[in-house]
Amino acid sequence: MAFNHLPAGVHDALSPLSVRPVTHSMSMAHNQLPRQASIRPSPRAVLGRLGTGAGRGARITHTEHLPPRLGSHADWPSPIRPEVIEAIRAAGIDRPWAHQARTAEHALRGESVVVATGTASGKSLAYLAPVLSTLLDGSEEPSGRGATALYLSPTKALAADQRRAVADLTAPLGTAVRAAVYDGDTPVEEREWVRQYANYVLTNPDMLHRGILPGHPRWSSFLRALRYVVIDECHTYRGVFGSHVAQVLRRLRRVCARYGSSPVFLLASATAADPAVAATRLTGLPVLEITEDSSPRGEVVFALWEPPLTELHGEQGAPVRRTATAETADLLTDLAVQGVRTVAFVRSRRGAELIALIAQERLGEVDRSLPDRVAAYRGGYLPEERRALERALHSGELLGLAATTALELGMDVAGLDAVVLAGYPGTRASLWQQAGRAGRSGQGALAILVARDDPLDTYLVHHPEALFRRPVESTVLDPDNPYVLAPHLCAAAAELPLTPADLELFGPATEELVPQLEQRKLLRRRATAWHWTRRERAADLTDIRGEGGSPVQVVEAATGRLLGTVDASAAHSTVHEGAVHLHQGRSYLVKQLDLDESVALVEEASPPYSTTARDTTAISILETTTEIPWGDARLCFGSVEVTNQVVSFLRRKLITGEVLGESKLDLPPRTLRTRAVWWTVTEDQLEDARVHPQALGGALHAAEHASIGILPLFATCDRWDIGGVSVPLHPDTLLPTVFVYDGHPGGAGFAERAFHTAARWLTATREAIAACECEAGCPSCIQSPKCGNGNDPLDKRAAIRLLTTLLTGAPEQTAAG
Repeated sequence: MAFNHLPAGVHDALSPLSVRPVTHSMSMAHNQLPRQASIRPSPRAVLGRLGTGAGRGARITHTEHLPPRLGSHADWPSPIRPEVIEAIRAAGIDRPWAHQARTAEHALRGESVVVATGTASGKSLAYLAPVLSTLLDGSEEPSGRGATALYLSPTKALAADQRRAVADLTAPLGTAVRAAVYDGDTPVEEREWVRQYANYVLTNPDMLHRGILPGHPRWSSFLRALRYVVIDECHTYRGVFGSHVAQVLRRLRRVCARYGSSPVFLLASATAADPAVAATRLTGLPVLEITEDSSPRGEVVFALWEPPLTELHGEQGAPVRRTATAETADLLTDLAVQGVRTVAFVRSRRGAELIALIAQERLGEVDRSLPDRVAAYRGGYLPEERRALERALHSGELLGLAATTALELGMDVAGLDAVVLAGYPGTRASLWQQAGRAGRSGQGALAILVARDDPLDTYLVHHPEALFRRPVESTVLDPDNPYVLAPHLCAAAAELPLTPADLELFGPATEELVPQLEQRKLLRRRATAWHWTRRERAADLTDIRGEGGSPVQVVEAATGRLLGTVDASAAHSTVHEGAVHLHQGRSYLVKQLDLDESVALVEEASPPYSTTARDTTAISILETTTEIPWGDARLCFGSVEVTNQVVSFLRRKLITGEVLGESKLDLPPRTLRTRAVWWTVTEDQLEDARVHPQALGGALHAAEHASIGILPLFATCDRWDIGGVSVPLHPDTLLPTVFVYDGHPGGAGFAERAFHTAARWLTATREAIAACECEAGCPSCIQSPKCGNGNDPLDKRAAIRLLTTLLTGAPEQTAAG
């Protein structure tokens, strides 16, 4: 019963507000204040207007005011070329911030370094100054192509944005710096030029994994001269994706050594706990950290916003709050009418489309010229669509954008006044990263977190200290995960024969794993090395995004036109037969899902409902790695096998979320071997907690739902990364048991983190359930709309008593974990 949530609610009427002219400014390095700042409304004034109207003010549960901060300058290190310093000055930046100068100094000494300072603190310039200076030095060498640098971004959009920024900055340097993007959108005819002539190549880990490393002989001159590898937004490399990227970087270091180079790694991260530890684990090299932010900051006003209860009732008669989607659409509308440039971050692709569509309709009622100034931005769009939206946002043509996390990262969206977050983004690091998109030119900024109707969001808007008084999370990744490591060892062997001397590079699990790959005939030993001998490409053995196969193409049946793609892991639940699929403001009905061909055929339609898939989950224990007593209870961590099947889907009325009906689906089950944390209780403990047999299933089920919703506070996971199962009598434990598992093959580190923080995690779960104002349970505490059992049974009071009894036996060392 994985905790997945799609709340329901109704719209309020839009309160028309007067329109003011739109102003915006841009600053290449998002580093210093622009020379002529536009006059903007103060964030407090904007929030005050949003809080007017019937019941609006009561939705603001907390307002945090972050005061402005003065900056501290320094001088560039002397090895930085004067031409580079002059180019930076021409961009309006006379002197660097102190953290930028320190980062550049370490880089020029040949020391790998991670700069982990706040959003808009000029991290890009911190690594660009030494990189550009080195490239300029190399351009004067009498022979060879000179020094090169590689830039890695987690998204294509960020790489394209950085390419524009570098082009602007290096214009005075002529052709000494030849920057080019090399990714899946790069035309074939341009790729050879990039390989032969570019000295600053911007790409992503996916292209490095599938294109550059397997074809390294064609990149030999570039790799031989490689001096720097820049890893931007490195905090995003967590969980399974981060573990894959860690192994891709080890493969890169190995191939570089073959050509005689040993590049310095320069990493940039949002503020994170222990950035040097995370960066060292990611790269496999010692990394220094720069964490003291010496840049100035304008005032930030951060509001927590809880949508009101509606008159509607959901499953089991539970009260229903207005959806975060509807509330965010109204806020985006009101902000656009005020001329406040805004990005609304949304968790799902469908949510981004819905918010943009609703805002456009509402804006059309105010001014016919306004609907075209709001749009959606999400993954799955074709490259030309993404680029057009990015240009419109940069130019100020767009006033509002409903975006998925593709725009969360370091794209220079200068000139934004406000950010609205439609639900907690999963980690405090992402929260501050998204909020930091506003105010990037130095002006004050408004951020609003709109709570969804689920346990974690409800907990946070009533416990602001959990957001504003706690440090951000540590990045969790596990490069030794055998499901991650095995395909990369095969890919490495295909690139260059794998020798015993290479094994240490890939980690301690390698020595044991290589013989297993031999037995499976994936590798063959000849003399002193292991070779890849199969015909297929070894790099195709794994998808480093952990998405479990080729994306499903969404094709319009009548025309054959490709609308976009859906991740394979999400296809069963999002483009099953009968599903409503949204694309660029248009709705489509899925007529057929062909899993063999990875194609979903759709036709345009306007049904008055949305669809939500439902699934069932069973779990078995493969191995118990660790087990500790909690009084008579047991807390365990180990390996499990999860069998999941999408069995039906609900049709819900648009706006209200009322369930119109349920349709069965015939989709194959999927099996996952992963890692889990689980706890058991005894009959005596059930008696102590006054949990009677008829209430046991509901108590366990409610505790499972709520604990999944709360876990992102304690691990760098998204709730979509984890799932859960609760069983009154599990066949492997012979006791009442609750499981929470990683939703990725081999595990992602989240369940292990839950095990080590179990006392704090389950205490927060109990508090979240107990604090909810509902009587018998609702989406804000224990209900999950994706529950395969229709949220039945659930017992709120019994869950509180059960968790209270469980926690009385928690050992002190676990509580401190």
